[in-house]
Amino acid sequence: RAEAERDLGQFYPFLAGLPGADIKISVYDAEHAAAECELAFLAVPAGTALRMAPDLLGRGVKVIDFSADFRLEDPDVYQQWYGEPHTAREALASAVYGLPELNAAAIRNANLVANPGCYPTASILGLAAALKHDLVDPDTIIIDAASGASGAGRKPVIPNLYCEISDNFRAYGAPRHRHTPEIEQELGKLAGSPLTLTFTPHILPMKRGILATIYARLRDPQMPVSQIRDIFAAFWAGEKWLRLLPEGALPETAHVRGSMYCDIAVLKDDRTGRLIILCAIDNLCRGAAGQALANANLMSGLAVDCGMENLCPLP
Repeated sequence: RAEAERDLGQFYPFLAGLPGADIKISVYDAEHAAAECELAFLAVPAGTALRMAPDLLGRGVKVIDFSADFRLEDPDVYQQWYGEPHTAREALASAVYGLPELNAAAIRNANLVANPGCYPTASILGLAAALKHDLVDPDTIIIDAASGASGAGRKPVIPNLYCEISDNFRAYGAPRHRHTPEIEQELGKLAGSPLTLTFTPHILPMKRGILATIYARLRDPQMPVSQIRDIFAAFWAGEKWLRLLPEGALPETAHVRGSMYCDIAVLKDDRTGRLIILCAIDNLCRGAAGQALANANLMSGLAVDCGMENLCPLP
């Protein structure tokens, strides 16, 4: 609202001279949005989309919501973790979880898509093959993930100021980070039954990126890692944004920065019988805006990567 009537190119100078730089920023109005748009992205705080999404849907506008308001299928779980009742249950019943590799068909037919969180994206993509093929005991899963400072958003709060983050490394939100039920919900679908896991997020002194290190006990501790890698490779065959790294290579946030790539490495600890999965994504692109664009493409009947063909890691 504070930037209303400014050109988009003034607010974001890097857009200067590009198509759309002269678009006027406006104060949100549902009627105006419905007149101008077939699809709307809602990048608003938790609880806000509960009011906005039903109004837009009722006016025939498709919606992609960046918040958690439509990610959790059980409204009671939403209230438990977000501290307020879910007031848009009819819309919630039609929402689709927007992870393109796993839900593309449903996303294509959806009017409301819940854009996944960044930590859940890395965690779910990392574990999908292992759970779908019953390689690990779901009750032994531990997810230890670290994100750049942008994962906390732009709100100026003291713990996220540069001087607090620089030259520091800390955990936060443990042991009840709000992404936990979202991860459990989607991984439970892959496992075929509800599961409970341990998730601990950390903040790193860098701008962007997520590296998730995932541990779980193998059902068959004697299974060779080469066989596990083959299962992962077959599961993700044909998915251009999923890169199973060669043996001996480990994911790095710098290698996925500014891209839709999800880099995965699979290791086995023979001493403990545990599977170790490392997964790197860009929290801002793959974990937010880029993923929303991929969902918008599917909802619009386009190729998932339409307009994103040149989206690749930044130098």
